[in-house]
Amino acid sequence: MRLFNKLLLFTLAPLLGLGITVYAFASDTTDLLLPVETTGSSVTALCNHFNSIYESMGYIANTAETLETQYKQQEDTLGQLNEEVAEQKQLSDEIYEQRILAMLGPPIKEHKSSRVEMKVFQLDELGYRGYIAKVKLFDPTALKVVLAEDTLGKKETTLEAVKRTGAIFGINGGGFYTEMRDGESYAVHMGNVIINGKLITPFNPYPENIFFAGINSRGKFIGGIFYELPELMAQDPWQGVSFLPVLIKGGMSRPIDSEWKLTKHPRTIVGEYANGDLIFIVVDGRQSDWSSGVTLERLLDKLVELGVKEGYNLDGGGSTTFVYDGKILNRPSDGKARPVVTNFIIMP
Repeated sequence: MRLFNKLLLFTLAPLLGLGITVYAFASDTTDLLLPVETTGSSVTALCNHFNSIYESMGYIANTAETLETQYKQQEDTLGQLNEEVAEQKQLSDEIYEQRILAMLGPPIKEHKSSRVEMKVFQLDELGYRGYIAKVKLFDPTALKVVLAEDTLGKKETTLEAVKRTGAIFGINGGGFYTEMRDGESYAVHMGNVIINGKLITPFNPYPENIFFAGINSRGKFIGGIFYELPELMAQDPWQGVSFLPVLIKGGMSRPIDSEWKLTKHPRTIVGEYANGDLIFIVVDGRQSDWSSGVTLERLLDKLVELGVKEGYNLDGGGSTTFVYDGKILNRPSDGKARPVVTNFIIMP
């Protein structure tokens, strides 16, 4: 036992920092001499050291338990705050919704699914008439831009596009013109068209005041004038078309050129409310017994009155068409729907 104590202390001394004096070490273990008084003090120091460690461990355990309790309390507080914020937001959204509905009047058509909620309203102002669709997107893929017959250079009516795709709603899209290619008529869209996140033709920023308007992959409305492709793609565009001019950007009215300002025509508008709801508007025109049309200046005033935050003028005139549930609700100025290059549609 004496020998074991000697060897144990000899082994642990360097590790524990004990002041043990070793006089000799030889092959005969009886030559290993360790003063008793040094051994006693070292063992006492070792015990004190272990006691200190034990007390420290107890303190650490208590501290950890206290911190865990505090963390749990903070987590509960944050949870309550998040619930209160969510409740306040819901209340705020409900109040905002009621204000919008008070301005639009009672809806004449409604549709709601897990993907989208739509309300359709009549627009009946002095000198012009039309329709408004207010849309809440729950699933961004419910809104699409479609090419006529899904093919470049083709044209089809908005009603044809709605029936072909099985959509619940459709409205004519961006501007276009027709040219002859290889002896055949070829419809060319203006500016840029993005479908399912892809630019369908090379980037085209001309004319210089042409905009792009649509939604990103999260279903949020995006719009503006983009002079370079990276500018546009930085917006994460998912669906969208181009035309001109911009009417409202960031809640601020934009100046309108005189060529657009004073003439009355059928109009098609896409935009967004402050709560993220989309708004689509058509105004009929060129029909004195029904609707004479509206100037962009006057229509801009109406958008401001309705509380629209973003507003963009799409292709109008004879292209203006509003389709809901398989029927054309408005009265196209040509007396029938005009074939166009692009349409916005909403799937049920």
